[in-house]
Amino acid sequence: MRREAAVPTLLDIDRMAPQSLRTTMIAALWRLARAALLFSYALAGILMIAATAFAQESKPTATVSFSLDFPQSIPDHYVLTVSSDGRAGYDSTGKLTPDSDPADPFHLDFTISAANRDKIFDLAAKAKYFEGKVDSGKKNLASTGAKVLTYKDAQRNTQAAYNYSPIPAVQELTALFQNISTTLEFGRELDYYHHYQKLALDEQLKRMEQMANEKNLDEMQAVAPILQQILMDKSVINVTRARAQRLLASSGATASR
Repeated sequence: MRREAAVPTLLDIDRMAPQSLRTTMIAALWRLARAALLFSYALAGILMIAATAFAQESKPTATVSFSLDFPQSIPDHYVLTVSSDGRAGYDSTGKLTPDSDPADPFHLDFTISAANRDKIFDLAAKAKYFEGKVDSGKKNLASTGAKVLTYKDAQRNTQAAYNYSPIPAVQELTALFQNISTTLEFGRELDYYHHYQKLALDEQLKRMEQMANEKNLDEMQAVAPILQQILMDKSVINVTRARAQRLLASSGATASR
């Protein structure tokens, strides 16, 4: 009866192979193992980056919003929302000047400074996230507009309406949000005058400089683009461009000419 030939093992092949072939095989196996190791490292890195990005995207953000409704003022309505990730949005309605026709609604997205973002959320915590009554309740106070502060996160959705609040944290938040709104409204007006009434720019920038010196403006970097446009526009008089340059410097943005 014919016996089938045994299948040679790897050890048999290694013994029968010439030394040069064994060396070549070992080198090939080493390269293959090294490539597999590098691939596993790269794959682990990609998975780690993807997991981090997913965690950041899935992490819920908290928001603090401030709205003001004050008929006959400029603007007569605005709302400013700041997210815990630094994103901010501003919407307002009203005239550009007391004598102008009603303007289109204004919207601006910007990134708030880390310092003010942290300050806003710290003050919201000190104000107990606007739970309960924050208004003074005094009826003999002049109206300074209907104000609403709102806090939202995964666990809370609270808001408080007030005219005047005796709570220090609410007072600080109100002043900060109003300063930011004033800055953004200056940017809105400058954009309009730069397009349609360049001779009015100098007076606007002069007022803006004065308010900046009095610490009544905040988040100047949000209006840096229009200041840069004015600075670069050689059809604008030099005095006005110099004002824009000084304001740009105070905003922390780099001016180029």
